[in-house]
Amino acid sequence: MAGHSHWAGIKHKKGKADKQRSKVFSKLSKEITVAAKLGDKDPAINPRLRSAIQAARSANMPKENIERAINKSTINSELNFENLRYEGFGPEKVAVIVEALTDNKNRTASKIRTIFQKAGGSLGTQGSASHNFKQLGLIKIDKNIISDERIFELATEAGADECKSNNEYHEIQCKVNEIYSVKKELEKEIDNFISTKIEWLPLNNVKISKEKKNDLINFFELLEEDEDVQNIFSNAKF
Repeated sequence: MAGHSHWAGIKHKKGKADKQRSKVFSKLSKEITVAAKLGDKDPAINPRLRSAIQAARSANMPKENIERAINKSTINSELNFENLRYEGFGPEKVAVIVEALTDNKNRTASKIRTIFQKAGGSLGTQGSASHNFKQLGLIKIDKNIISDERIFELATEAGADECKSNNEYHEIQCKVNEIYSVKKELEKEIDNFISTKIEWLPLNNVKISKEKKNDLINFFELLEEDEDVQNIFSNAKF
């Protein structure tokens, strides 16, 4: 799957652009609100908030939306979101990890379980699917901002484990607990980042036939449409 195991690498069906844009903004806003609530509201000293704002800007979210999301962390002081991870197996027995940000874990668990069951899959316990993946910190930078040679030098100096470049972006891989320290070093020369995320990369891929591809895409789309779902990872290979 393009973009590693991350579902975002698959193009959405035609006619869903506006709807998906609204969903993306909603999920990004929630992450900004939570990051501001858990840490300082100044992105200069809150790396999670800074990364959330940079991701929002990369998605062309209006400035007023970003500011509203930050302010919401103070206005709704009683609102408590939890980061939750769900694991299971979808159509064709592909391993799936779903990360959610929710204020009602019973609601979220019920909805995700239903989506899995309707697709012929099953939701398991933590660890049931994640052993098929490795967790890494991934930082992505637009290819046009910096050369392959320079980003490799910077990544090495910052202590990253690996640096790869393709036609669209540079990808820097590092240990999960070092992602913000590595990024802080990169920020000395780079202002704009596509994303800064902790992702699950599959150890082995499950190849999906053309006949079964649509079933899996529909399953992923149903998960993504849920307002609580932030990220989806799988070991499916189209």
